[in-house]
Amino acid sequence: MNYWLVKSEPEAFSWDQLVKDGETVWSGVRNYTARNNLKAMEKGDLVLFYHSVTGKEIVGIAKVSRVAYPDPTADSVAWVATDIQPVKPLKHPVPLTAIKEDARFKDFSLVRQGRLSVMPVDKELYDAILAMSQKA
Repeated sequence: MNYWLVKSEPEAFSWDQLVKDGETVWSGVRNYTARNNLKAMEKGDLVLFYHSVTGKEIVGIAKVSRVAYPDPTADSVAWVATDIQPVKPLKHPVPLTAIKEDARFKDFSLVRQGRLSVMPVDKELYDAILAMSQKA
């Protein structure tokens, strides 16, 4: 199993909207690194859902329900989409500030590549984020 993080501005598409919808097409990615990460996702992989711009925090866990396929919002076959479903909200959101303050995350893409919208997460970091979410 692999672990990922996806970013969304909550004003555009929030965790609550994903929960309400039950599943969504993760489309509109127009960065080659992020696109390659979408292509690498496997069905059942777990995905941390991050609210960018407003909030700047990890708020929930989703899972990949459909692997990469041609992005229906793109004019080119170069771009792909995946489908994700909500699994559960985090007990407490994990803010970007807390992640940046923790030395374990110094090489994490969320810290080093702030504009990347889809990124892999090492199992150790995934587990650390889940542990951080248990604390108020």
